[in-house]
Amino acid sequence: MIAAFNGFEISPIHGGDAWKICNLMIANEDRFKCYFPKTLEQNLTPTLSQLFVEKKVKQYEKKEEFLYTLKHSETRVLAGLIYIKELDWDKKQGEFAFCIGYTFKGKGLISDAIKALSAYAFNDLGLEILQIIVNKDNIGSIKVATKNGFVWQKTLDKAYTPPSELSLNMELYELYKS
Repeated sequence: MIAAFNGFEISPIHGGDAWKICNLMIANEDRFKCYFPKTLEQNLTPTLSQLFVEKKVKQYEKKEEFLYTLKHSETRVLAGLIYIKELDWDKKQGEFAFCIGYTFKGKGLISDAIKALSAYAFNDLGLEILQIIVNKDNIGSIKVATKNGFVWQKTLDKAYTPPSELSLNMELYELYKS
């Protein structure tokens, strides 16, 4: 476990997470299809989820990408996922990506998780620059960034293309190790 707060805990992904990830993705398919299409498509069945988890555990071990689960401490229900991805070890930089199930939306859980994982990324992983890239219409994710001290840097023109849609401009927020 990396951190615990308000009855929830953040842990690195592990082999036993496949069913929970599959359930989270299926239950939130409409919420995740725009900004988490790859994670969604890799978790549409329990078998796909098992392959996904095995791949993510290996990536974690090789420090290629870090995937964390956000679970309720008592019930073990999976509330959300948080990635530290796009790692550049020369620049000591990584990017957060996160999703939360609809039943946990709006409770500040992702903000708390990003706070804990930012400290972990700086102090334990050795990163010095953390990024959040978000569409201007994703108000919840912008609040997560600003609440955690991430500062808007610039607009990235046509930086992301959702499935079957036009390219979107994205906003880059960064947090630096002090």
